[in-house]
Amino acid sequence: MRLYQGMGPNSYRVRIFLKEKAIEVPMVEIDFMKGEHKAPEFLTLNSLGQIPVLELDDGTIITESVAICRYFEEIHPEPPLFGSDAVSCARVEMWNRRVEFELFGTVGNVALHSDALFKDRLVQFPAFAETERQAVPRKWAWLDRELADGRPFLAGENFSVADISGAVCGWLAEVFGMEIPAELERVQRWHERVRSRPSWSA
Repeated sequence: MRLYQGMGPNSYRVRIFLKEKAIEVPMVEIDFMKGEHKAPEFLTLNSLGQIPVLELDDGTIITESVAICRYFEEIHPEPPLFGSDAVSCARVEMWNRRVEFELFGTVGNVALHSDALFKDRLVQFPAFAETERQAVPRKWAWLDRELADGRPFLAGENFSVADISGAVCGWLAEVFGMEIPAELERVQRWHERVRSRPSWSA
């Protein structure tokens, strides 16, 4: 088994997930700056030229960070990071998707349409990037209101993959100069709670 990973939020999500599970997997570093993700041998693993990629011992390839995390959840169910019963599993799924659609997507659009790293990946629209950048504080304010019930983590009382996604999104936003507004105290407390976990160093 090997995990092809490198710089970027999706690889970071998987590394945090693995550390929470205390799972060790041999890792292959893919250097974006050298274009290793576009090398012919890598494209045989993932035709989209994206990381992370998990290669199993039998040659099976799994791409997409959440899919990789789900695989490890199935073979190492403790501690549960996708929920432990019907309701908690649904809430984790709900919050992970909310984070991806409302936060990750918005922050990601700023990066995709403004950073030179992605100029060969798509047609960039700087005006769209700026519009999305202006929307980011409103997205965090929405999350702050959602946390008004006092729960410690996004999906409830227990830490989950939704918190990993959300906190990594916060990290990515900081990288591109979009820090979580200081006045959003509930989001700030939640974000610090996640960042204080040992897995954050992954």
